[in-house]
Amino acid sequence: IANDYYEMSSGLRSACREIEFRDVSSRSIVPVLRDICRREDVAFEESVLEAIADRNRGDLRGAIKDLQAREKDGEILTEATEGERDRTEDIFSFLDAVLKEESAGEALSTAYAVDETPDDLLLWIEDKVPKVYEGAELADAYEHLADADVWLGRVRATQNYTYWRYATDNVAAGVASARRSERGGWTRYGGAPYRSARDGTRDHVAEQIAWKAGVSTATARREIVPYLAAMTHHCKNRELTIRMAARYELDAEHVAFVTSSGKTTNKVQNIVEEAETRREEAAVEGSDGAFAAVEAEAGDGKDDDGTLAEFGNGDDDEAGGDPEQSGEEDPAGADDGQAGLSEFT
Repeated sequence: IANDYYEMSSGLRSACREIEFRDVSSRSIVPVLRDICRREDVAFEESVLEAIADRNRGDLRGAIKDLQAREKDGEILTEATEGERDRTEDIFSFLDAVLKEESAGEALSTAYAVDETPDDLLLWIEDKVPKVYEGAELADAYEHLADADVWLGRVRATQNYTYWRYATDNVAAGVASARRSERGGWTRYGGAPYRSARDGTRDHVAEQIAWKAGVSTATARREIVPYLAAMTHHCKNRELTIRMAARYELDAEHVAFVTSSGKTTNKVQNIVEEAETRREEAAVEGSDGAFAAVEAEAGDGKDDDGTLAEFGNGDDDEAGGDPEQSGEEDPAGADDGQAGLSEFT
C-alpha cells in the first residue's frame, strides 16, 4: 500500500494495479465504535460516538484512538480528555475540501493541516481547479489565485513571511468561496503539477498577451490569463478560442494550457490551424493593396519591348533626345538648371 501514489516511479505505477482506498464515512465509523464498546462492556452514549466520528472525518484509526482515550472505568466520557491530537491532511483531501466540499472557513483550517507551503498549495489549486470549476466559478477562483500570487510576490521581495497567511486565505478560503454549491463524486486530479514546464508555458502565454495588449507581463499573468482561461475553458466557446489563438499567436501547447485541454486533441489542433489561416488572411487584408499592386504590374500583358520602352531606350534615343550623342552644342545663354559654385559662396 502506497502512502503517496504519485511519489512512486512511473515504471512501478505502470506495473501495478491502482486501487483507491477512500475515506470511511462518519455513518460507517459509528457502528464500528459501537461494536467495540459492546465487545469491551463499555457504557456509551450514541451522541458521543457520533461526535468522535465527525471529528475524525473519515479516519477510522483516529476515531478508535479517540475512543480509547475517552474510556475510563468502563464508560465513555462525555467530555474530551485527550486534547487536540495533531492530524495532518494529505494534499488530495485538501483539494476535495477546497474545490468540492467545505466552506471557506473549513477549507482554510484544512490548508493549515496540510504539510505544504502556500507556494505549493497555489500551484496545486491552480493546476486542478479547471477539473472541477467552470464558468463564473472558475473566473472567481482565478481572481483569488491572482491575489494570492501578489502576496507571494511580496514575500519574495521583502522576505516577510507573515504575508503567507494572506496568500493562504486566497488559495483556500477564497477559492472555496467561489464555489456556488458542493460537488459530489470522485475527481481524478492526476499527479503533482510540473513546476518548471508549466511555469515556462504560463510565462510565454503572459508575455505574448502583454506584447499584444500593451500591458506588463505581471498584469497579463494576474488579470488577463485567468479570464481567458475561464471564457475558453475546454474550448467550449470555439469561436472565441480561435480568435484568442489568432490574436496572441498561440500554438497548440499554449492553447492547451489556457483552455485546460490536451494539446494533441483534434479540437486544439483544428483551432490552431484555423487561427493560423485567419492570421494569414488578416495579413493580406491589412496590406492596403500592396500585394494587388505587385500582381497587377506582373500581369499587365506587356512584352519585353514594351517594358523596356517605358524606361526610354532604342529608337527614342536615336530619334533625338540626347545632345551629347547627337553632337549638338547647348546655346551659349541657356540655363541647364544646375547650380554653380558661385551660389554656395
